[in-house]
Amino acid sequence: MWHVMTLGRIFRKSTLAAAVFAMMSGAVAARDQDDAHRDEIRRAVEAGEIHPLADILKAVREKLPGEVARVKVENKGGHWQYEFRVVDNQGRLFEVYVNAQSAEIERVKEK
Repeated sequence: MWHVMTLGRIFRKSTLAAAVFAMMSGAVAARDQDDAHRDEIRRAVEAGEIHPLADILKAVREKLPGEVARVKVENKGGHWQYEFRVVDNQGRLFEVYVNAQSAEIERVKEK
């Protein structure tokens, strides 16, 4: 009986170690992917392909319906877009899509 319990403990510990290693590997891969995305954005700003975030915020600030809670930058088929999550003073959540090249608001969607 002692051998079964020991093997069970070894199995649980090795399974736990494998799970922790898999999570750490995934976190490293995600961080590498994030770094590559940031580098792509930085290159686009430096090349003048897109406006920096500060310029976009200045251009659309009075048109945004509230406080910016999150910002994403995406390149979809050569079309750069800023996506803002904005909370208005009534607590409503909006997604605001802004063309990163022209600084024009493309659409606003309430969530």
